Amino acid sequence: MSSEAVAREASRRRTFAIISHPDAGKSTMTEALALHARMISEAGAIHGKAGRKSTVSDWMEMEKARGISVSSTALQFNFVGEDGRDDLPNVINLVDTPGHADFSEDTYRVLTAVDAAVMLIDAAKGLEPQTLKLFQVCRHRGIPVITVINKWDRPGQTPLELIDEISERIGLTPTPLYFPVGIAGDFRGLLDRRTGEYIRFTRTAGGAKVAPEEIMGADDAAAREGDEWTTALEESELLTEMGQDHDQEMFLAGQTSPMIFGSAMLNFGVRQLLETLAELAPPPSGRADLDGTVREVTEPFSAVVFKVQAGMDASHRDRLAYMRIVSGEFERGMVVTHAQTGKPFATKYAQAVFGRDRSTVDLAYPGDVVGLVNAMALAPGDTLYVEPRVQYPPIPSFAPEHFSALRVNTADKYKQFRKAMDQLDSEGVVQVLRNDLRGDASPVLAAVGPMQFEVVTARMKTEFKVATTIEPLGYSLARRTDADSAVELGRQRGVEVFTRSDGALLALFSDKWRLQYIEKEHPDLTLEPLVATAD
Repeated sequence: MSSEAVAREASRRRTFAIISHPDAGKSTMTEALALHARMISEAGAIHGKAGRKSTVSDWMEMEKARGISVSSTALQFNFVGEDGRDDLPNVINLVDTPGHADFSEDTYRVLTAVDAAVMLIDAAKGLEPQTLKLFQVCRHRGIPVITVINKWDRPGQTPLELIDEISERIGLTPTPLYFPVGIAGDFRGLLDRRTGEYIRFTRTAGGAKVAPEEIMGADDAAAREGDEWTTALEESELLTEMGQDHDQEMFLAGQTSPMIFGSAMLNFGVRQLLETLAELAPPPSGRADLDGTVREVTEPFSAVVFKVQAGMDASHRDRLAYMRIVSGEFERGMVVTHAQTGKPFATKYAQAVFGRDRSTVDLAYPGDVVGLVNAMALAPGDTLYVEPRVQYPPIPSFAPEHFSALRVNTADKYKQFRKAMDQLDSEGVVQVLRNDLRGDASPVLAAVGPMQFEVVTARMKTEFKVATTIEPLGYSLARRTDADSAVELGRQRGVEVFTRSDGALLALFSDKWRLQYIEKEHPDLTLEPLVATAD
């Protein structure tokens, strides 16, 4: 395919992730987007987590049991606006992220694969800790953010209060494109601030179907909604006076954020979000390699692996590596080079993944996410390419905050235990630490949150038939060190030094006071912070 054709395909694509605090409605919004794109006929979420169906993007048994998202999945669908406009980009790549705070590291990896993010905020709770943390990662990576105020069908704060909170707490100026008509808990519709029209929604049973919309002019809206319309209009005009209208350059620069009010549960405002993504979110662009040279989207094929997942299909026990295409055209069956080893890699089994469902991918372009089956040699951060050679920077690891020793319960399962440990380590489920004192039989697992340990033990049992025991350790933080410093650190109380599977030396400390004491007494030692957040 010519470079012009690749550029045209890339321009049609929008690749994004949704970031939010747990329970802000991320999985429900994912489902609603798929519903509006006609990928599914009925939304999987219904009122109340205790009675809801599992959403199509949540497949692991633990996710179903707890109503949370642990793994990441990638959804791709075509989208054309309701008016049939064919000038809108129509290939949407939604890279779903874990909704639980314990899995921040997995979310960080996902954010290396997207060009924009949707920041989902609960109308009642406003900005919450996990949202703040993930927003800082977006800011650090230069990812523009579209803000969605979700759950407007329930009681919550006022629109102006939420706008002020975002401006004051994270320095991001919201520029609402659609303003709510009706207070939180009495969601009637949206004022389109750019056209002046009123979009009135009609509820469907349980929010299972696309909500019908009625478009009307300002006079009809005033007659229909009365004071609620007048209030929305006055507050919209106030925002205009304050300069809070959309500016594309400021949005792409990360200074402003287009904002939409909606309800994922009722499917209100979902079409508006899709059209905003199609119209305003940036298309794929070139990426800098290790030397700082930019590989443009029109150059020969290259991709970055950002996620590796096994156990998605219990009957096949396969392993799927998600790659984000950076440049060129991907054709199933092509032989590419694995930059980390220099070895060829065949792409015969390439798939698009929609929750548990898969379909074969024959062609893909920059911005697309493709799953490679049985990719045993691939790990998060790896580069695949066709000449000329390119290697992209590795994905940093989060600073772990929880540490546990893992051991197999019976000696006859040790071989399976080692194999399972290697696989989970390569997937990035946890960081695996070892030292001579503990030996290979009792590796130490390091994680952002303790639920990651539950995933390890559950998958050990279900996928590898290995019963294990996990023992929490009395460490709370880690620092990167070097071989010279490790000798002295090994003599200190409340400190233990390990080698991570990537070769990095990590010193674990019982608490921050122990770390501060050692830094004061031994200022010559190497003790470098790991990436935890982007601030």
